[in-house]
Amino acid sequence: MSSDQLKAHLEFYGELGVEGIRAEPVWRGRQEPERAEPVEPVEPTEPSQVQEVQSVQPVQIFASPDAALASIREDLGECTRCKLVGLGRQQIVFGVGNPSADLMFVGEAPGADEDIKGEPFVGRAGQLLTKIIEAIELRREDVYIANVIKCRPPQNRNPEPDEVEQCEPFLFRQIDMIKPKVIVALGKFAAQCLLKTTEPITKIRGREFTYRDAILIPTYHPAYLLRTPSAKRDVWEDMKRVRELLRQ
Repeated sequence: MSSDQLKAHLEFYGELGVEGIRAEPVWRGRQEPERAEPVEPVEPTEPSQVQEVQSVQPVQIFASPDAALASIREDLGECTRCKLVGLGRQQIVFGVGNPSADLMFVGEAPGADEDIKGEPFVGRAGQLLTKIIEAIELRREDVYIANVIKCRPPQNRNPEPDEVEQCEPFLFRQIDMIKPKVIVALGKFAAQCLLKTTEPITKIRGREFTYRDAILIPTYHPAYLLRTPSAKRDVWEDMKRVRELLRQ
């Protein structure tokens, strides 16, 4: 080391508060500090345990059910997850009603009127649904109404499997946040989608199913009742059972 380099080192040490350097060889080596007590060896963590800790996600706590549903709507965004975004849909139809409702209605998908207004069941079928709700002594704002699919399929065709796959997780989150006592599945498609069955609505209507901590009752879609008024009697029997369950 040159004299200039040594001088620079000494100036640097001086800035650190070091007043001098010992020249004896014993000071040139690194010595381990003495330990007052022996330290017990630590068992290595198993890889699976490390992975388990890393996979834990923080639990989100919301101030109200309204805030919880707003969070789901925010996650949905303007949604480009499936091909319906490019097939003429005007807007997302998320859901409407009481976020703490004991009764929830689930339909198939928005129609033309719903796509325009951004609210489920506002057309002729929706007006009939409102009358059905009032028949069991509730108001539309007392319940929650949503669809399996949040966007209108072209020409009101049935939703396709890839569309359901992308959209139904948001419905499941809605159900889990609202925690209804009773879910009414309106029509074949909604009932088959929720129950993961291919049985026709005529076979599963009139039965009760346990579903995500609720009782699920399949019944005919209001649009079907407009075409087949004779089926209204069956729907009324289903709704009387809904009223009974809600009163228990």
